[in-house]
Amino acid sequence: MKLNTKQIAYERVNLLIQYAMSHFKSDTKLAVRYLSLARKICTKNRIKIPYEITMCFCKKCKCCIIPCLNSRIRIGSSRIKSIRITCNLCGHTYRKIISK
Repeated sequence: MKLNTKQIAYERVNLLIQYAMSHFKSDTKLAVRYLSLARKICTKNRIKIPYEITMCFCKKCKCCIIPCLNSRIRIGSSRIKSIRITCNLCGHTYRKIISK
């Protein structure tokens, strides 16, 4: 029984991600809602959140990050190449290191 619920939850999360990506440009509020629902399903059913979803959320305020709308993305100029993502809602900055 438990395997079936996790499998159903995983399928629903994948559908919500596909819907969010398809509605991203036309209706951003709907896309944000889909991503937040997918995140809630993952936490409730104890499913590991896919990497594509975790990239879409701020690590501090847990709000959905949409590039150029509510976040700022910069490329680091230090010796270690990285991307700096700043959430415009809470001001938190985090880095993703670019591997060669």
